[in-house]
Amino acid sequence: MRIYLDNCCFNRPYDSQSDFKILLETRAKLHVQEAIRCGKFEMIGSYMLEFENEQNTDRMKKKAIRNFQQCYSSFYVPIERREKLQSKIAEIMEYHISYKDATHVACAIYAKCDCLLTTDTRLMKRYKGNEIKILNPVDFIRMEEEEGL
Repeated sequence: MRIYLDNCCFNRPYDSQSDFKILLETRAKLHVQEAIRCGKFEMIGSYMLEFENEQNTDRMKKKAIRNFQQCYSSFYVPIERREKLQSKIAEIMEYHISYKDATHVACAIYAKCDCLLTTDTRLMKRYKGNEIKILNPVDFIRMEEEEGL
């Protein structure tokens, strides 16, 4: 199964864990990350993930995320594909989704991912397309268990 984790998902373990929902999402994201390490899931990277991570002011977080993406991305959508993705990005933005989030979705679709994992509730609610499942890491784990992936 090919999956794409957006920047919100990568950063969830660095958020305050005092809220139970955030704690659950963190545990689920770390579970998915371990499954990626073990080869259970194929993770896709992209120029937008790299761009957003480079904006991180915390050097330790930035380096940890960059290293994981570089070590475990089995396919990378390079910036040279941006022109090819523009019409898909524009189509996704019609759902009132930001350019960056639409780019993540378009990259995941381009890479033929089965799921995009995010902790961005707004993105999950607004995307109405049927080309990819957009799930919270907790819901992804639930789906994985139900479907026996």
